[in-house]
Amino acid sequence: MRVMVLVKATEESERGLPPNAADMAAMGRFNRALEEAGILICADGLKPSSHGKRIAFDGLERRVIDGPFPATSELVAGFWIWEVRDMDEAVAWARRCPNPMPVPSEIEIRPFYGAIDLA
Repeated sequence: MRVMVLVKATEESERGLPPNAADMAAMGRFNRALEEAGILICADGLKPSSHGKRIAFDGLERRVIDGPFPATSELVAGFWIWEVRDMDEAVAWARRCPNPMPVPSEIEIRPFYGAIDLA
């Protein structure tokens, strides 16, 4: 099953502060372990929401909203896409992940829809 692993934003990530070298090295080791296990499909970090745009849809109307966006804890700072056997395996890998932020943070795991889900 494919899952998207979302790194939730923090006030620090929204300020655009770069991670320190030790944290980057730890995350690099974790990503290499994911690659070696054949799980990692894609991974990347996102710039703060101040660099982003939202498009609000209402019928045929489209409205562009400039960042930054409120509710920092609901924003995404980065992601992985993993191919795992099941949610238990995804959780096991996520528990091995170094804290992606220099402060308390959260990771959310969401499965992709498969063809069987849409039949």
